[in-house]
Amino acid sequence: MAELPFRDALAQRVLLFDGAMGTEIYARGVFINRCYDELNLSQADTVTEIHAAYVRAGADVVTTNTFGANAIRLGAYGLEGRARDINATGVKLARAAARDKAWVAGSMGPTGALLAPVGKVSPGEAYQAFREQAEVLIDAGVDLIVLETFCHLAELWQAVRAVRSIRADQPIVACMSFPFIGPDQSQMEGDTPEVAVRTVERWKVDAFGTNCGNGPRGVQNVLERMLGATNMKLVAMPNAGLPQVVEGRTLYLAAPEYMAEHARRFVQLGAGIVGGCCGTTPGMIKQMRSFVRSVTAERRMVVQSSDDDTGKKPQLAQPLPIVERSEFARKLYSGTFCVSVELDPPRGVDAGKAVEGADMLREAGVDVVNIADGPRAVARMGPSALAQLVRAATRGHKSADDPGMESVVHYCCRDRNLLGMQMDLLGSNALGLRNILAVTGDPPKMGTYPDATAVFDIDAIGLISFIQMLNRGLDFSGQPVGGKTGLFVGAGCNPAHIDLDIEVERFGRKVAAGAEFFFSQPVFDPEVLIKFLERTDKFPKVPFLVGIMPLVSLKNAEFLHNEVPGMQVPERILQRLRDAGDRDAQREVGIACAQEALRELMNHPRMAGTYVYPPFGSYKAVLRVIEVLAGRSGPTNFGPNGWIEPASG
Repeated sequence: MAELPFRDALAQRVLLFDGAMGTEIYARGVFINRCYDELNLSQADTVTEIHAAYVRAGADVVTTNTFGANAIRLGAYGLEGRARDINATGVKLARAAARDKAWVAGSMGPTGALLAPVGKVSPGEAYQAFREQAEVLIDAGVDLIVLETFCHLAELWQAVRAVRSIRADQPIVACMSFPFIGPDQSQMEGDTPEVAVRTVERWKVDAFGTNCGNGPRGVQNVLERMLGATNMKLVAMPNAGLPQVVEGRTLYLAAPEYMAEHARRFVQLGAGIVGGCCGTTPGMIKQMRSFVRSVTAERRMVVQSSDDDTGKKPQLAQPLPIVERSEFARKLYSGTFCVSVELDPPRGVDAGKAVEGADMLREAGVDVVNIADGPRAVARMGPSALAQLVRAATRGHKSADDPGMESVVHYCCRDRNLLGMQMDLLGSNALGLRNILAVTGDPPKMGTYPDATAVFDIDAIGLISFIQMLNRGLDFSGQPVGGKTGLFVGAGCNPAHIDLDIEVERFGRKVAAGAEFFFSQPVFDPEVLIKFLERTDKFPKVPFLVGIMPLVSLKNAEFLHNEVPGMQVPERILQRLRDAGDRDAQREVGIACAQEALRELMNHPRMAGTYVYPPFGSYKAVLRVIEVLAGRSGPTNFGPNGWIEPASG
């Protein structure tokens, strides 16, 4: 039954439910006119394999194949007398597949009939049917009951009441379907999401939300409306788009990436449970798992006790002053406007081009190079190895005691568990690679090994916090590590994020966790950055380096603007590129626009430097951009003790 009781886990992290059972059975050639719940008895292997596929995909919860196994619904097949066997066996099959890797939810759907006075089934009859089903599921050992796809509050109440009559403390997750919610947020008939969530909130269920409906977009609309009406845990489990009939077969055509991206949006909005309904496959759940973990990144390993084995509290060491951790830290916190340039690790074994580029940048006065860690989930040379090669190749070029080009090593949470992270960070500290940029990382699906396992034990915020623990002499479990690290830890941000509220909130959490500097994603419109800085001005100030990327062509600009989330290229720049003529002229426009953005932003009081992205590895273009910094004088508003408030007036 997984690592914690269901309620405890729900309180700590986002949980991923499984996907469709019915459409998976249908995909295996079972005719639609069969009673799919009865297959628990007649085709147990089929049902078990579907459960197992969801467990392998990473589902935290598997739901029993008992959605329609109440006596009223089974009566249409003449199977009401077998309700007990169908439900008990359904739990047995799910438990066998889940083993200790997932919780088992007893699935209960509506009766399939309208309640009186509109229909012929009385509320009492519905209650009795639900009670009989709930009794079997609970006695068989489910971890929770999930009430799915109810369309009317009156019937859902009978189901909740029935479960509570069997076991008052039984965990319950309840979902309604709102098929008439459209992109315009209109409600054609029935209970509105706001009314539904306020009503169910009084019933004290563990979580409430929506499933099925008309695909991810419709579920998102419902979720957004519920969020404004309650603080309870919310559920979002959509169909895989709208069903389509293709050559006589009902198919759901949404791509796994589309489902996964919406799952990520649900979590960013605040959902506590995500999953899938009709048409959702194990492959989709696998992608949803990766995308969800990229934004939730569970903290599976936390400080369990403030005492060590002797009963004494571990002593927190005083961290090394920031200005003593690295030359880059000293410059940022002594008022030097710093220039950092991204250095691309090679995809193969030859780092010669990157090393030559670093040498060129060093001679031009660039303060530090940034080395990414598998960006876009593409396998490249490790950043720590390249940082070592760069330092060795550039050491002693300017003077006998010249330590060489300094690097900021990006560290990605996607690929290592906590054990590996701690070993890497201790090693980086020992090697003198002190500047660390903590990043969560892109899901593997985006890159060269889409089936690779994403770890995501923590996210960037958790990593920042843990690095600061190492800086105070404690390991990731809160025990003394033997000495302390002197790591200078920063974070990234995206001022042009689609959902600015989320990005601002995460910025604040990174600062609170201990981020000591920030690099931004490329900014093409200064107004976008200024708006972001205004929104984040309420947080403690740390050095901020603005991302600048010279565009190389109109095609390049249109791709970034239309196909890369968070990239906003102003129409005025697009028009200048259109008017430029050939590619060479467009490249000059791109460099000019980057210079103009940097010139406008470099004197902003929050600015401590710039982070320049070389277009397609062109370091010469970078040097053209930073020409505008020549002759710049005057300190930034950062000193050894942090932010210095600008003089008023």
